[in-house]
Amino acid sequence: MSPHPPSSSAPLTLEQLRFDNRLVRELPADPVSENSRRQVLGACYSRVNPQHVRQPQLVAYAQEVAALLDLPPEECRTENFTQIFAGNRLLPGMEPHACCYGGHQFGHWAGQLGDGRAINLGEVLNQRGEHWTLQLKGAGPTPYSRTADGLAVLRSSLREFLCSEAMFHLGVPTTRALSLILTGEQVQRDMFYSGNPQWEPGAVVCRVAPSFTRFGNFEIFSARNELDVLQQLVGFTLRADFPHLGEPGPKTYIAWFEEVCRTTAQMIAHWMRVGFVHGVMNTDNMSILGLTIDYGPYGWLEGFDPDWTPNTTDAQRGRYRFGNQPKVALWNLAQLANAIYPLINDVEPLQAALDIYRNQYQNAWQNDMANKLGLSEFTEQDNTLVDELQRVLQLTETDMTIFYRRLADIDLQLERDTFEGSTDSVLAPLNEAFYQKPAPEKLQSLLDWLQQYRQRLLQDYILHGTTTEQRRIRMNATNPKYVLRNYLAQQAIDKASEGDFAEVENLLALLRKPYDEQPHNQHYFARRPEWARHKAGCSMLSCSS
Repeated sequence: MSPHPPSSSAPLTLEQLRFDNRLVRELPADPVSENSRRQVLGACYSRVNPQHVRQPQLVAYAQEVAALLDLPPEECRTENFTQIFAGNRLLPGMEPHACCYGGHQFGHWAGQLGDGRAINLGEVLNQRGEHWTLQLKGAGPTPYSRTADGLAVLRSSLREFLCSEAMFHLGVPTTRALSLILTGEQVQRDMFYSGNPQWEPGAVVCRVAPSFTRFGNFEIFSARNELDVLQQLVGFTLRADFPHLGEPGPKTYIAWFEEVCRTTAQMIAHWMRVGFVHGVMNTDNMSILGLTIDYGPYGWLEGFDPDWTPNTTDAQRGRYRFGNQPKVALWNLAQLANAIYPLINDVEPLQAALDIYRNQYQNAWQNDMANKLGLSEFTEQDNTLVDELQRVLQLTETDMTIFYRRLADIDLQLERDTFEGSTDSVLAPLNEAFYQKPAPEKLQSLLDWLQQYRQRLLQDYILHGTTTEQRRIRMNATNPKYVLRNYLAQQAIDKASEGDFAEVENLLALLRKPYDEQPHNQHYFARRPEWARHKAGCSMLSCSS
């Protein structure tokens, strides 16, 4: 699942970066220059500068993302880099702006939202002809900030920085993160909206993506019946991000929506494969490019539970729980279909595109499950095998990441006629995955499933010649050994808050190779400690940042 690195190019200095700001050049701008909170009508963006900060300090940068911009590591360690990506300096060619969008939040139309604490610096055109938008999150207020201050704190910024890169190296489509910088200022936040606000270190993260366009960018203009702006935005999106589809027009709009359905399905299937829970799948947090965007109260399944959500705001309803993510994505796509319908005036092709999502997701999920179990292909009978496994995983608290990784190490004795051995010896590789030793009847259910699994592997061996070693290689290329568990991120946050950034670098290095064994990092391959079960930041999180 390891992504391919970018091709080599000549290193540049920051001043040599070339900006080709297509969005601000081609789309209608907010005619009001004042940076005041308000409704912005008939415009796709507002020009706004980042807020100057007192004493910026570089916490970390991602060298792979710098390479996308043709920047060498030494350039990222300069004071100039820190000042620029804290928002204190602008490079020639930068045109800072915040975009207007709306969205459905927790199933309800929320009206205008927009980049309330994100400011796009501009689009870098690298030496490979790729456009990369640089976006500062936490760089100050914009016209879309509503009642907020436009700032961000270290804990949320560090989580976003690490998770963006962790997801990329897991092979999950995602926005990237270039840098994490402390501002030297304190920001007040009420972490759990409990009436107990506290001062926290402020920070700015620089996010990088080909585009940060969301479903909500289209929804707002359709909702306001600003169809001329909607048509301009769709046309620009096609030219900038989907040029292979051809000139704008109803047929191209449909082909575009079909592609968005496919890429969204692939992204969600990846989330389910690695046990990732986004936590806030509002339509304004859905990328038109099928990228994971906006890392807020996310989490990875630890105890396998399809009903788990990391978001305190969603704890009661569980709209964005792990097992519901495929359905929510479909619902969000339906809202995008409603938004672009006035440009097409035909509901049938839009409904057909939603069926493409269903089929694409199902195919991707089945392929992933086959690989997670080391099978050459997914057959109809495997639905029962997977359903039973998911039932067994919930009989006792079982760590999803550890279970699937260690399942590859079980000796299923495929070379023998019968499956023999004591319960303890057979299940030994899986013991690390259990938070408590399963009761005898639950162990028996697991053993029964392993017998079914063994029979399926024997069938795979007969039909396809898949050996035990081939199975293990296939599984370990699909099931990561290391993921960004919330307690690991919180430990890095606690240390960084005290000025120690070493754990941030440790995690960044660990998560670059999540499928590798990394014996020197074995201590990271562990269940959530008991002390972290209810600790703030280690289990449930809020949207506060």
